[in-house]
Amino acid sequence: MQARIRTTRKAMAEQNVQALLLTHLPDVRYLTGFTGSNAALAITSRQAVLFTDGRYTVQAREEVEGARVVIAKKKSAQTMAAEWLEQQQLSRCGIDGTHTTIALLEHLRKAVSGRLRRSFFQPLESPLVAVQREIKDAAEIRRMRQAAALGARLFDHILGFLEPGITEIAVAAELEHQARLLGAEAMSFETIVASGSRSALPHGRASSSRIPRKGFITLDFGVILNGYCSDMTRTVHIGRATADEERAYAAVLEAQESAVAAAKHGVTCGDVDEAARSVLKRAGLARYFTHSTGHGVGLEIHEGPRIAANQKQPLAEGMVVTIEPGVYLPGRFGIRIEDTVVINRNGCEIITPSPKAWIEL
Repeated sequence: MQARIRTTRKAMAEQNVQALLLTHLPDVRYLTGFTGSNAALAITSRQAVLFTDGRYTVQAREEVEGARVVIAKKKSAQTMAAEWLEQQQLSRCGIDGTHTTIALLEHLRKAVSGRLRRSFFQPLESPLVAVQREIKDAAEIRRMRQAAALGARLFDHILGFLEPGITEIAVAAELEHQARLLGAEAMSFETIVASGSRSALPHGRASSSRIPRKGFITLDFGVILNGYCSDMTRTVHIGRATADEERAYAAVLEAQESAVAAAKHGVTCGDVDEAARSVLKRAGLARYFTHSTGHGVGLEIHEGPRIAANQKQPLAEGMVVTIEPGVYLPGRFGIRIEDTVVINRNGCEIITPSPKAWIEL
């Protein structure tokens, strides 16, 4: 954790940031190891202090590395952090404008002297810690492999559970129940189970609709294990498919594999997106691909980088991203195939080992 704080301080110095106040809990956890639900982390060139409340007195002592812990008693952790920063005789403090709400900013400003209220807390042009978190170290990648492997076990289990007539909610409940039995801390996001014509909804939350006798079922889910998220999507077919359905599935699979093959250190995110999109263009399905090709994953289910059209950011070794093209034909069907991959020098490693070949149940 101390190495991560040193890296943050180096980035602060490069951007002439005298102090940094973090309230986004994944950032706090990344830098200190603290997993509580209330914290403010203040960092200067010489000190790092984590402020939290009395519920976490013991937990903070056990978890926090690289920072001094202060337990707020009569004031909020955020107020105490702002007051402490003012006492350091600084002229300004950087905050993450992406995650700091207007209400919190006003709260922080009221905690410092009137002469500082307008100028002391300054939103950063780019969030320092979020950028740092894009590159995973060996321990993080190991945890993400474990989370992805658990997800693959869930997919194997749910294939034996799917049958016509049961509700999408029942499928999601079975997935989530098994996830907890296998050790997941929680799901990474609300489980998506979309069947039949509802599979044409890119984010079709599990509903009371019943699995049809014939049609696609899209399963998009992930778990949190040791703090890190997994994310995968598989689309399977119930009953005998039509030729159009088989052709569409083959096109999505080719698009997904093309993007996976393109993903490596130095390649731009836009080029990876285009690798998928160009396949669907040739198949006449590009207009049905309505979202980006992927995103970073880590302590949060959506992190940088963004794998989308015209994105100039290059991928870098150690990034963990999803590759998830899909097509959605309104009123008919939808198909999405998603892997999580680790970027390396010569390509990428798929860490979601579940089969992607056509499955007809």
